[in-house]
Amino acid sequence: MSIASYSTFRRWVRRQEEGALTATKKQKVKKSNRKPGRPKTPEDIRDTIIRNRKETGFGYTKILQELRRMGVHISRQTVKNGIVEAGFPTTPGDHPDTWHKFLKRHAETLWQCDFACKKKWTIKGLVDLYFIVFIHLGSRRIWLSPCTENPTGDWTVQQARNFSMWMEDEGLECTHMMRDRDKKYTESFDGVFTSADCKIKKTPIRSPNLQAHVERLIQTIKHEVLNAFCIVTNAHLDHLLKQTPIWYNTEHCHSARDHLPPQRSGDPPATVEFHKNDVVCTERLGGHIKSYSQAASTIGPGATAIT
Repeated sequence: MSIASYSTFRRWVRRQEEGALTATKKQKVKKSNRKPGRPKTPEDIRDTIIRNRKETGFGYTKILQELRRMGVHISRQTVKNGIVEAGFPTTPGDHPDTWHKFLKRHAETLWQCDFACKKKWTIKGLVDLYFIVFIHLGSRRIWLSPCTENPTGDWTVQQARNFSMWMEDEGLECTHMMRDRDKKYTESFDGVFTSADCKIKKTPIRSPNLQAHVERLIQTIKHEVLNAFCIVTNAHLDHLLKQTPIWYNTEHCHSARDHLPPQRSGDPPATVEFHKNDVVCTERLGGHIKSYSQAASTIGPGATAIT
């Protein structure tokens, strides 16, 4: 024992004993592939959290309650983590509702209206003739008022009444009327609709995109009908405004209506055999407006059928 002191020898023995004990413990402990920390939330639960947030805009607690109702027991922090990881903002009140969703939600009872004008040629120069355009967002059906040189409050109220009577005759409903803040609209004009439990939805100033449907309608009326005529009398324009809704509602194809007219009894049957001799051309306004259909189709009022 002269080559090492007693304390050194005891240290060697102690290390050997500790090493054997450690090896024994490693043999007893089973190896696990699980990573440290809490397990991840199941993918189905995480996708349900994201879907709920995207479709409803609910907060953490509301989503937690919806999951609890389905028997899923997780913490509020787990819901928050899933929303944050998906990239949704965490600020309060960030509801995903959009203007497009609002229009879609009320489409069946939502109307838009706007003023339009057409120049009249007189010996004293050009005069503006005004008329009001109404469009139903659900069916895309339209109604046009007669024209006037001076759209007074009494005149606008009368057109609102005429429109309401037409809408009642057609079996259509109006719970929301959207319009801009044009000064030609009066409180009496709004009163015609509010008295029938219809809410007036005024768009912000200089926001034509919020009235995109009626703005596009006015563009279509001018481009396809009015721009082809020089108006010399009010009766002349009134005739055009009377024929235009008939054409637009029953013959004009609309992309939002599966490329079919807004007003129709049903989808046309599939054509088994197509013959050019069966095609009928329907003309309006002196042949300016043309539409085509099968010979058996019904020709609307004011139209001329040409085979």
